[in-house]
Amino acid sequence: MNTPAAPRYLTIPRFSRISGLVHGFGTRHWTLDDLKKEKAGQGFSFVWLSQTHSDRIHFIDEPPRRRLQGDALATDRSGIFLIVKTADCLPVFIADESKGVIAAAHCGWRGTRQRILERLVREIAKRYGCEPASLLAAVGPSIGRACYEVGEDVRRSFKQGGLDEDLFRPRRADKNGKYFLDLEEANRRQLIGQGLRPRNILSVSVCPHCDDRFFSYRRDRDKTARLFSFIGLNR
Repeated sequence: MNTPAAPRYLTIPRFSRISGLVHGFGTRHWTLDDLKKEKAGQGFSFVWLSQTHSDRIHFIDEPPRRRLQGDALATDRSGIFLIVKTADCLPVFIADESKGVIAAAHCGWRGTRQRILERLVREIAKRYGCEPASLLAAVGPSIGRACYEVGEDVRRSFKQGGLDEDLFRPRRADKNGKYFLDLEEANRRQLIGQGLRPRNILSVSVCPHCDDRFFSYRRDRDKTARLFSFIGLNR
C-alpha cells in the first residue's frame, strides 16, 4: 500500500469557493520556491514583510521596491500574493468576497497584545469600504492552548492592555508564574469585537508544536525554519 504524500499546504474550503482567490497555509513541505513554481503562482508578484511583532499594516497597490517592515498586508489588486511567515505564531487571512479585498496578518503575542487584528479590520473597512459583518477570516496553524507556555510578564501585559484574563490558565502548582495562553482565541475575540460574525471565522485547528508536519520554534528552537502562508487574487 502506498503512503499518501504529505500535504504541502492546507486550505479553508469556504475560501477555496471564492472565485479567483488562491490561498494556503504551508507545511514544512512547502517553500517559497514551490509557490513560485506552482501554476497558481505564475504571473503573480510576491510581497512579504520583515516581520517585527508589531501592529503595523501596509496597503499594497503595487509590489514595493524594498522589503517593508510590519506584520500585516492588505490589497484589492489582483496578481499579488501576500505572504506571512510563522513557526508557532498565528497566520490570519481576511477576505471580502464582494469587494475583492484580501489581507494577511502575522499574530504573535506582542501583535495580539497590540490588537493588530482589531486595527486591520478597522483600516480595511475605512480604506476599502468593507462591512465587518461581511468579512471572512481564515485562521491557520498556531501553537495551541495546551502548549503555549508564557510568563507572568506576558499575562500582566495583556491585563494592562485590557485583554481578557481568562485567555490564560496557570501551568501547574509547581510552575509558579507560568501560564498557558490561548493565542487563537485571543485573536478570534478581536475579530468578533470588530463586527465579524463568529460563523465567518474559520480555522484549520492545527498546533505546529504537536504536529511534525509543521515547523515549531518552541519545539525545535534555532533548528527550525519558517512556514509560508499565502493569499492572492487572480481575477
